[in-house]
Amino acid sequence: MSASQKLGSVRRDWRQRDVKVVLSALIIAVATVAIIALFANQLQRTLITSASSFLAADRQLEAEHGKPIPAEWREEARNRGLETARMVEFSTMLSGGDRFQLVSIKAVSDEYPLRGQVEVQQDTDSDRQLLERGPRPGQAWLNPRLMRLLEVQVGDTVDVGNLQLTVSGLLVREPDGGFNLGGLAPRVMMHADDVAATGVIQEGSRVEYVNLFAGDEAALEGFYQWLEPRLEPSHEWESIRDGEALSESLQRAERFLLLGGSIAVLLASVAVAVASRQFAVGQRDTVALLKTLGLSSRRIGQMYLVRLSVWGIVGMAGGLLVALPVYAFLNGLMARVLEQEVPFTVDLPSLAPALATAVVSLFAFAYPPIRRLRHVPAMRVLRSQPGEADSRAWGDIAIAVVAVFGLVWLYAREVMLVVALIGGLVALLGILALLGWLLLLALRRVTGGGNAWRLALVGLYRHRRASLSQIAVFAMTLMLASTLILVRSSLLADWQAQLPEQTPNHFLINIAPETVDEVEAFWDQQGQGLDTLYPMVRGRLTEINGQPVRQVVSKDDSVNALNRELNLTWMESLPEDNRIVDGDWFANDQAEGVSVEAELAAELGVELGDVLGFTIGSQTIAEPVTSIRTVQWESMKPNFYMAFPPGGALEGLPATWITSFYLPEHRKDALNDFTRMFPTVSLLEVDHIIERIQAIVRQVTQAIEAILALILAASLVVMAAVVSATLQDRQREGALLRTLGGRQSLLVNSTMLEFGLAGLLAGILGVLAAETAVWALQYRMFGGEFRWHWQVALPIPLISGFVLALLGRWQLRPVLQVSPMLLLRRLE
Repeated sequence: MSASQKLGSVRRDWRQRDVKVVLSALIIAVATVAIIALFANQLQRTLITSASSFLAADRQLEAEHGKPIPAEWREEARNRGLETARMVEFSTMLSGGDRFQLVSIKAVSDEYPLRGQVEVQQDTDSDRQLLERGPRPGQAWLNPRLMRLLEVQVGDTVDVGNLQLTVSGLLVREPDGGFNLGGLAPRVMMHADDVAATGVIQEGSRVEYVNLFAGDEAALEGFYQWLEPRLEPSHEWESIRDGEALSESLQRAERFLLLGGSIAVLLASVAVAVASRQFAVGQRDTVALLKTLGLSSRRIGQMYLVRLSVWGIVGMAGGLLVALPVYAFLNGLMARVLEQEVPFTVDLPSLAPALATAVVSLFAFAYPPIRRLRHVPAMRVLRSQPGEADSRAWGDIAIAVVAVFGLVWLYAREVMLVVALIGGLVALLGILALLGWLLLLALRRVTGGGNAWRLALVGLYRHRRASLSQIAVFAMTLMLASTLILVRSSLLADWQAQLPEQTPNHFLINIAPETVDEVEAFWDQQGQGLDTLYPMVRGRLTEINGQPVRQVVSKDDSVNALNRELNLTWMESLPEDNRIVDGDWFANDQAEGVSVEAELAAELGVELGDVLGFTIGSQTIAEPVTSIRTVQWESMKPNFYMAFPPGGALEGLPATWITSFYLPEHRKDALNDFTRMFPTVSLLEVDHIIERIQAIVRQVTQAIEAILALILAASLVVMAAVVSATLQDRQREGALLRTLGGRQSLLVNSTMLEFGLAGLLAGILGVLAAETAVWALQYRMFGGEFRWHWQVALPIPLISGFVLALLGRWQLRPVLQVSPMLLLRRLE
């Protein structure tokens, strides 16, 4: 068939109502999946880029052995199209006037930061400025608290070793500042070219060299593959996903976008399946006529394959033509909502699920019923419904299930997501089978009459096959949409619970045991009570079951906890945001054992009963693992990989104490008084980090709302497609009722009640199936605890009943506006 003949065939097919429904559903399916896939991909890139400002780059390479990172590594990165910058971090004494203070120096190159901005002030009363650079050579920016401690002003000079620097601004916030508990002293930022002149860094000095990299993800991955064989144990390659405080929120957001896209694929499949099934039913007479005229079954199959192929091409092209302008609009809207520049990019691999949905849906849902028709004698086709009471229909169902499973797997590549959604659908279909049987028993005794309720119930029984099919599709659609709504509610509730009002925004570290009571008394007098105080012992994990840890853990596994000392603690009770996943917490009189954080235990391959060996200074201890627990790193409270019981292996070892507390902005002056009274206690301010995390969470929330709106729109399209599939039969019945003298009010009320009852029933079943799916997703995929969502789930059946009642009223429009005889002639 030539191209012109194919176009002519499409034009002829377009005149048929059933074909219009199939092509419309196909175009909408391709457009919906393409829009959501493109939009979700863009959101993911935008969120990662925004979150990357926590590193001031897309990747960081740290060297903690006191040796600079080779310059040729940065040169290789630039040759691959990446941006680079460098930093040097060390602690030293800073003098200003006649005062001295231990400070943490960050020396940055001209290119810093590659992501994000540095927030500075010219003086304490001036507006804050956002700069995309660090201080110039010969200048320094000081933390505002440090300015008060040293009693210096902008324009004064300070001494760093042998170098005198001019204070040119107040360092309010650095994009990558305070991401861990390492930067305890007040921060000073200077230029990297001035470091050598200070004379501070000598052989054996504790200094950290950091290189920053930013650019295309593929270039970054290619550079890391080149770099990995050259890395030493003291080198650490970091991305934003490695940060405990933010990575969990980003992972959950990405999984939600994945869930939204997968649900879009399923909804699109349902829409095409409904429309295709209706088309196949309408082709029984055509197939019978073709067989009567002598066409072979093989030839009939080839003819329909060609038609479906042409429709697939037209549907994919039309869907993409609809999707791209809508995506461009949403891209601009996203830039305004997130208040940042979002470049318009079309990721071609993101379009693959949309195109695959069109092809698979057509050939998995439309072709099998037609294929079955060509095996049936012409007279049987003309006298009976196609496929009913035909055992081959189960083969079509199997093909459809495999097709849907394959589509979701192609898009998501997440086993738990696929199993949860498909499992929810299977459970829903099982309930529907039971419901159908009960419906037949309940409605069989209802007789007709002039009452709208009786007419509606009789209509449900008379159209029991169509009603159950519609309820099934409505329930599946509502289940998928409800799943997204319920997961969204759970995620937002979890995020808000992790960073509530008055989240601790300051840490006190290195509190000597003899000053613990005095520190508590100081903050009690200030009216700012401290959270729980924890002892902290520095130690390194060296053995697992008597073998060196480096031999037990594969060299291919990068476990950061093995490259540094860990903070070990003992605690009597389990923190409220920790949860035991294996084993039991320490008994009151228990003195042995260690509790391990769950993710670290998985990385190390550690299980209950394994014996862990630690080196603490010159001493070694060994304790069995008695429990494994989860930790909420994003809670901004002290958290530990390893916890021991009181009076256990850490008893008698030198320890300092750590705690956190909330301090409002207007009480910051109390920090200076505290620092003067307790000069040996390290103070870490993390309020700016909390503000940044909350900003990222707000962006993620807005992204979730956008995806949810698209899914709800797609759900309405599917429900409209299902209603339109029975439009012709419903209009014929309405016209007959009017011809027999039925009042318009009776017709309208009974139809709206019939559809409203179906929608209410579908809503109840859909919500129950959604709660089942959410239980699996929330517990396994999103790492949260399941809870019922009554306040969200209860309105959904009522809303679905109302919407379907309106769609039923829309079906009657031609019946009420056109003469019954004229309408019957049109329908024939």
